[in-house]
Amino acid sequence: MPLHCLFAWLPAGQRKPLLQRLLIVWSVSLPIAVATWMGHQSDGLPHRFEVSLVYAYAISTFIWLFTDVSRFMFKRLLRAQGPFYWPSAVRASLMLLMGIPLGYVLGTLVGDAYAGWSTWDLWHFNRNRFAGMVVSAVAISAAYVAYFYQRGKAESLTSQVTQSQLMLLQSQLEPHMLFNTLAHLRALIGHDTARAHAMLDHLNDYLRTTLQASRQPMHPLADEFARLGDYLNLMAIRMGPRLAFALDLPPALAAAPVPSFVLQPLVENAIRHGLEPLVAGGRIEVLARAEGAQLVLTVRDNGSGISELALAESAWPLTPDTGRPAPSWGLAHIRQRLHTLYGARAGMHISPVTTGGTCVVLTLPFEINANA
Repeated sequence: MPLHCLFAWLPAGQRKPLLQRLLIVWSVSLPIAVATWMGHQSDGLPHRFEVSLVYAYAISTFIWLFTDVSRFMFKRLLRAQGPFYWPSAVRASLMLLMGIPLGYVLGTLVGDAYAGWSTWDLWHFNRNRFAGMVVSAVAISAAYVAYFYQRGKAESLTSQVTQSQLMLLQSQLEPHMLFNTLAHLRALIGHDTARAHAMLDHLNDYLRTTLQASRQPMHPLADEFARLGDYLNLMAIRMGPRLAFALDLPPALAAAPVPSFVLQPLVENAIRHGLEPLVAGGRIEVLARAEGAQLVLTVRDNGSGISELALAESAWPLTPDTGRPAPSWGLAHIRQRLHTLYGARAGMHISPVTTGGTCVVLTLPFEINANA
């Protein structure tokens, strides 16, 4: 069976890190096997080196299975959230209390089967040595898991920092839109009640979905498109015939999980910098497509286009310590956020449209069952 089929049930972004952790466990198992073999030699007991290897690798591999792989199998029970799926400290401790002894027992049974004797007989002949062997094995295994757990939590913390930066960006973008919308709503109330009611309904839906999205780092793509629909309807009432838009979301992609607010800054940039400066306004299109294992999200407008400076700045690393964001700070943030969540499996490409306007394409892993 190919290796990628064997691990197909794992989240795509965690397969490589999981195997990397296994390689680390195996690399440390070798010196443990050497130390065990030398200990037996000093006792004057006959003990082959390959026997120590089998014990060390069997025990370490089973403990890895029950403490690292199992957290993906029981992510719902452990309430482990993506993208890293590390449970809380209490649930992780319970997982260790069950996983380490179980892994040690099964690994020892494999070693006993290979060696042709029973380790448990040592309890009758040399209890101190048996206890020391068990304690040292458990301590080393616990150190493994603690190290990986702390590293995983550090990765999760990095992701949370990025999410906090996103909330900061959102708080900077919202007042501009909200104040202009309220001012326009006040003007409509006196002479166009029907449009004022429609605008108020869209504003209510927009604020409700914004509040929901701000409380969760990921949400279904359908929610992202619903939020964009309310926002664009609000802007269409404000700009009138100067704004046309189209949202294209195939039903098969509606449940695909995406980062909250990942498209909002792109649409706001397109209107503010691409369409509003033009007397005639323009058109925005937001499309979602699946291309193999990739989810492709496109935001395209036919406005004034992106400047060479903004295009270059959008590729720079995020630098939020400058006091105020640069014009393309939102684009740079999205790029960094995708890198934090998905690494090299995601990306953002910005290009000018030959007929006028800008096209931004986001590529994300297509993980329709990531939270199943």
